[in-house]
Amino acid sequence: MASEYVFISDLHMGGDEELTALDFESELLSFLADLEENGDDVELIINGDAFGLWEYAEVEGPAKLDRVIEDHPRVFEQLRATGEEIDITLIPGNHDYDLACYPSHIDRLAAFNVTLEPEISITREVGDARIWIEHGQQHDANNRMPDWGNPDALPVGYFVVQRIVAAAGRYSEQARGDWLRDIQSVAPMEEIPRWLLSNYFYREMSPYLRAIVVPLLVFFNITIIYLFGTILEAAGIIPSWVFTDNPVIHALGIADIVLELIITINLVIIAVLLLLAIPFWLFRRDLERTLERFGVVLSGVRVGQGDEPFLRAARETLEANPDIAVFVYGHTHRASLTKWGDRVVVNTGTWLKKLQHVETWFSRLPGIYVPSFRLNYFRIFAEGDRVVVEYEEIKTDESRDLTRFQRLAVRRPPGENPIPARTVIDPDGALEVPGSEPESDSVSGRETAITDGDDGERTTDGRSGEEGDRHGSS
Repeated sequence: MASEYVFISDLHMGGDEELTALDFESELLSFLADLEENGDDVELIINGDAFGLWEYAEVEGPAKLDRVIEDHPRVFEQLRATGEEIDITLIPGNHDYDLACYPSHIDRLAAFNVTLEPEISITREVGDARIWIEHGQQHDANNRMPDWGNPDALPVGYFVVQRIVAAAGRYSEQARGDWLRDIQSVAPMEEIPRWLLSNYFYREMSPYLRAIVVPLLVFFNITIIYLFGTILEAAGIIPSWVFTDNPVIHALGIADIVLELIITINLVIIAVLLLLAIPFWLFRRDLERTLERFGVVLSGVRVGQGDEPFLRAARETLEANPDIAVFVYGHTHRASLTKWGDRVVVNTGTWLKKLQHVETWFSRLPGIYVPSFRLNYFRIFAEGDRVVVEYEEIKTDESRDLTRFQRLAVRRPPGENPIPARTVIDPDGALEVPGSEPESDSVSGRETAITDGDDGERTTDGRSGEEGDRHGSS
């Protein structure tokens, strides 16, 4: 056993066409090279989803891993070099579940000095305590493997990835820019329609059509105010010069005509929407009832589950195993550290691009998905009779792949909540879980940080905008 453990997860290397692009390749190579240079009694553990094997639709079985190796030769050569100095261990996640299904993968990765442990969870000793390590997909109903090790027993998440994500990789070259491959960073899955609408509006829509639509949307709120004001004028509550005969507006000349034209068009649109609202509601209600009779629902698969199932599993594991000081998982792509008394739960996050939905300065324009990276790793080691968990982020150039119009329209995204750089725990201490369950936003799939007196402290990357796991923990 090593004396120090380094954890990363959810690299998702691989995929058809554009999905195989590795935005963080230089940072990953530097990270591995630093581990090689420092050497010492260290074990690097990649706890799941190192590879995006689900994202391949054109190859099957062990050939998927061969494709990853072929597409990323520099990474695998660096793994080989780093593995000569320290131990490197890999466990399967859901996206690289094939690693648990074909024994040949063990020898294939061993050629690059990577030890594959095809288990759903493993443990490591740290001082007099233990670390519990898993990817976490077994706590996700949409990605739980019904028969671990059986390549034909696949959860619903696999088919979602194959039908939607892998297809996006194949068709991404048809888009204006490479935005379509970022579908792998959209989370939860329910966000995909809104993300598609946003990118259509800002990237794919004809510039001439957008030049017509933008003023209508920007002045939509003004139109609502104008409509309400004219109703008040007609009722005699306010004088007519406030809206209808406002002398300041009339003094604008041609601008007054343009403004009145925009307001008129918006009023017509509002009237049409109001006329269609009632029949559309009746049609939808009747359709839902019909589909329910056939056992079909419109909502589909919901995956915005937050971290509650994983924290619940961590609590059960810690309560059943007093010698476990740290519970490590990944899968949700939200790096976090949760401290319960003298135990710690760590989420290793992701190295993928993260997309955060941010509103614009103009409320009727579609929201914008702001890209960012949070490349990070955790170190866990013993220090005397205590266990230390250290967290570090790797600096990287912020992604700037927003159009000029998007940068002009978007608000400043909220900052990330920091994770403590150093957390010291006493393995012999008590497990003091907060009395209430963590609160969750079921739509965005984010967990809300809570503190219950001195019993528990949670530090997450929660934000006010929607964000979370790749494919919504798929």
